[in-house]
Amino acid sequence: MEKISITIDGYSLEVDPGKSILNAALEADLYIPHLCHHPDLPDVGECRLCVVEIEGGGEIRTSCKTQVEDGMVIHTKTEKLNAMRRLSMELMLANHVDDCTTCPKYLKCELQSLIQYLEVSTSRLRRTLNSVPVNTSNPLFVRDLNRCVSCGRCVRACKELRGVDVLDYQMTEDDRVMVDIKNHHSMEEEHCRFCGACVEVCPTGALQDKEGVLKPNLNWDLELVPCKAECPAHTDVPRYIRAIKEGRYQDAIAIIREKAPFPHSLGYVCMAFCESVCRRKEINQSLSIRELKKFAADKDEGLWRERANFKPKTGKRVAVIGSGPAGLTAAYYLTKLGHEVTVFERLPVAGGMLTTGIPKYRLPREAVQEEISEIIRAGVTILTNTPIESLTDLKAKGFDKILLAVGAGKGNRLPIEGADYNNVYENIDFLKGVSLGSSELVGDRVVVLGGGNVAFDCARSAIRLGAKEVVIACLETREAMTASEDEILEGLKEGVKLLNGRTFLRIEGLNDKGTGVRCQEVSSFTFDESGKLQLILKPDSEHVIKADTIIFAAGQKPEIPQDWDVPVKRGNLIATENEIKVIGRNDLFAAGDAVYGTHSVIQAIAAGRKAASVIGQELNGDGDIEDKLTNDVIPSQYLGREEGFLEANRNECMDDCYNDSSACGEAGRCLQCDLRTQITRPKLWIHYKIK
Repeated sequence: MEKISITIDGYSLEVDPGKSILNAALEADLYIPHLCHHPDLPDVGECRLCVVEIEGGGEIRTSCKTQVEDGMVIHTKTEKLNAMRRLSMELMLANHVDDCTTCPKYLKCELQSLIQYLEVSTSRLRRTLNSVPVNTSNPLFVRDLNRCVSCGRCVRACKELRGVDVLDYQMTEDDRVMVDIKNHHSMEEEHCRFCGACVEVCPTGALQDKEGVLKPNLNWDLELVPCKAECPAHTDVPRYIRAIKEGRYQDAIAIIREKAPFPHSLGYVCMAFCESVCRRKEINQSLSIRELKKFAADKDEGLWRERANFKPKTGKRVAVIGSGPAGLTAAYYLTKLGHEVTVFERLPVAGGMLTTGIPKYRLPREAVQEEISEIIRAGVTILTNTPIESLTDLKAKGFDKILLAVGAGKGNRLPIEGADYNNVYENIDFLKGVSLGSSELVGDRVVVLGGGNVAFDCARSAIRLGAKEVVIACLETREAMTASEDEILEGLKEGVKLLNGRTFLRIEGLNDKGTGVRCQEVSSFTFDESGKLQLILKPDSEHVIKADTIIFAAGQKPEIPQDWDVPVKRGNLIATENEIKVIGRNDLFAAGDAVYGTHSVIQAIAAGRKAASVIGQELNGDGDIEDKLTNDVIPSQYLGREEGFLEANRNECMDDCYNDSSACGEAGRCLQCDLRTQITRPKLWIHYKIK
């Protein structure tokens, strides 16, 4: 299409026919004042700030509603226009509150920016300030109509952009017109989709995100999508949830695999940090994101392999010590960067805690093995039953870099009398024995000391080994336990007894065998400045929990051989720079639990990704491990009205897995927070080249 020529304030522009004068100017980085205009919305010309004069055109026109014509000569800064704009602004401000500095939009407000640009004051007209109660009843948004300027952007966004049509101009009790929910209903009654489009397009602080709903100090795209931000690997949760909803299951698994080579394992054991910040939970219940991930993994046909990007071979060699999720993730991405990677594992099976720590009733071994096989298929060499005694000898075998990903494989025994009795175990050794088929319980009564997920893994495994009575005793209250709520409830359902608020005095015993744990009840506890535990004990509350087997489940630490000559810090953790590079060593790196202590599988995966990127850069590459395993599908901004959307409760996974219908239904509960990131953010006048 041939362009046409126009002139604005002496600037000659070549523009596409059919555009409005305002859009043509703004696209040329030439500012014309405006407020009701938004680049993603139809123009209505209500604010009267974008007025222009056209030579030979007669009356003054709104530039947002006037199309360009070839040869048009336009003026935007005449005295007459400036007077009209100032009057329009003064009329808007006649009812507007003055406390700009207390507004969340302060210094980001389009109205405030216009006041500065037009040099408008509020002293000329008689004012009647709005006095409407601020509505904070909404779980996600705050509506402060005292700051509304009736630009109508929220109304158009809800109707035209989203197709929900919740907002409109309404008459108040004192015969004033203000934007409100249709029919003065609640947002729920009008089937609001809680998408946030109205908040995003609001030029003032009239519509705001509720304080605490968004996590500050993040990139804006992440701040608006808390599930993606909270995921340590930054998995694009809304994108794969949408793919599931639309029946694009291969796209869904591809999106997950862009960030993690263990999607199936995560579907079983991910800590689901994303669910804890899901904005849907403010309405009723969070989305069942982990179960949907497992559903997608169950549907995996491997089509994503066609898009996997493997860079040319570099000739560089990397050794990874440890085959847990951090080590294998790093190995996988380093291989994709073109490096030759060998993983050394001292145990007879690869997988680390995925295969020797997490019980198989929680994480089926075939799911893990399938994902390890995929990593081997990518070109990673894994050597099991191969402990590394000397890093110097390993380096001498021609490895350019070494990554220590040994995990936290040594359990902690509390320093109490009797801790070394024959029937007293450490959590990791006990679970490893269960996984490798070498654990045999002695007696019927098992006591587990600790309150985390690993404690419940031990307790529930003991039940499966035939224990008749299993007790978990821990210092924390029920509410403060570090175990996940799901794990606690499942344990209680299976018969685990829970004793909270206990401190352990000693293990009673006879003939080198523990017979019980002497405890005392705790009223409260704190830690002093040095980190030392301070207990307030209940008087006369000592008692003994009888036991045939006792398991310490009070944390783990890495096993770092002294011959490695690696710097360590408190907790035997490897001392690193930025959680990756071993201090004082250019050839040595560390990742995962060995660096920061016992965390989660997804955090280990994220650490492995970071390690691969850093090592890739150290090997003279760009360290870019990002992959696009499926085509981007640009989502529709249109949502439409959906009765019952807000009332839809979490669809719990039945019979251990969703079917197509239930998975799509659960995915349909998503608020699609990421759609808001696609709404254009208007520039303030100061950011335009020609003002």
